[in-house]
Amino acid sequence: MIPGAIHAFGQLSRLAVLAFLAAFVLLIAHPLLAQTDCLACHGDLTMKDNSGLSIGVDGPKLSASLHGNLKCNDCHADIKDYPHPDHPAPVQCATCHADQQNQLKGSVHADGKEHPCTSCHGDAHAIFPKTDPRSAVYPLNVPTTCGRCHGDNGDARKHGLPSVLPHYMDSIHGFALSKEGLLVAANCQSCHGSHGILSHTNPQSPTFKANIPKTCGTCHAKIDMDFEEGAHGKAVAAGKMKAPVCSDCHTAHAILQPTESAFRMQSTPICGSCHKDKLSTYRDTFHSQLGSLGGYVETARCWDCHGAHKILPASDPAAPIAPANLVVTCGRCHAGANASFVRYQPHANARDRKLNPALYFVRLFMNLLLASVLTFFVIHTILWLVRARYDQIKKKSAEGDHHA
Repeated sequence: MIPGAIHAFGQLSRLAVLAFLAAFVLLIAHPLLAQTDCLACHGDLTMKDNSGLSIGVDGPKLSASLHGNLKCNDCHADIKDYPHPDHPAPVQCATCHADQQNQLKGSVHADGKEHPCTSCHGDAHAIFPKTDPRSAVYPLNVPTTCGRCHGDNGDARKHGLPSVLPHYMDSIHGFALSKEGLLVAANCQSCHGSHGILSHTNPQSPTFKANIPKTCGTCHAKIDMDFEEGAHGKAVAAGKMKAPVCSDCHTAHAILQPTESAFRMQSTPICGSCHKDKLSTYRDTFHSQLGSLGGYVETARCWDCHGAHKILPASDPAAPIAPANLVVTCGRCHAGANASFVRYQPHANARDRKLNPALYFVRLFMNLLLASVLTFFVIHTILWLVRARYDQIKKKSAEGDHHA
């Protein structure tokens, strides 16, 4: 009896284990069975609804996606059984993503009809982590994703917004991202954020003028420190919003490599848009005229002498244009520059009698001399023509009397 009892007990134990395993498998397989039930119809990628909208689902992609472990009615909550309603209720992503939804409510993309979650994240059945190259918000893919609206033919144009994608793609950031594949290069999200994108007129926006140095400083930390120590940075910190920030000089999207000839050639007019008096005097100099007439890009521009970001007044001993530092500053281009050489005035104003009296009177004398000489020869030429015409008439008259 005892051996038989032991055998029966063993069978019961095995049956209990098998029953437990079967229950476990059924519990684990339940969401998959739910997806399988739906995919029996929707697995056909050519399937469309009455309006012609595709309602097919790529099963393998769905399984591999972030939502692959969900049941279909976790999102399509009003579908309880089959047959289901012809027009299911819209999916509410906020059910799971409440924080993102709250950020979105106050953003420029708050209109869910024009900017549903899928407009950025792509097909809801094929959403991958942002670290996955298949994701629409993977760094390399972000410009293309945003460019669907903010490109040449995007919806943003109907709201009066400019097309920025082409400018970005041609910029140093776009080149680094798309050509070099540098994931650390700035993309749209790096500057504008993701869900809580605010207008550049909003003081809370990372692209609000006063916040731009810190936004750029996220990547360009040393440049941001230099900028804050310079005259422009101190002016912005003091609330003087007419002072330039990064985007005033480099633009927002069409950012060029500073060593490129295109940027060097346009840098002086950029500075001159604020410093109009200095621009006019610079254009009178050899530096400017050589660059303008010959297109010689290595000619000294404003930032070659004043610095690019840590711009200091001449009264500051650390400024490259401080009197004690001029020999070194000029010596970068002019080997052998000495104290006599740096007495040259790069912004001498021949129109300002008080600032440069000698130059003012020399210019006045030369202008008067030029005007006098031109006036003399114009009068001389007119009188010469009158005399020549008079002699011509007199000669013809004399010849007529002779023939008579």
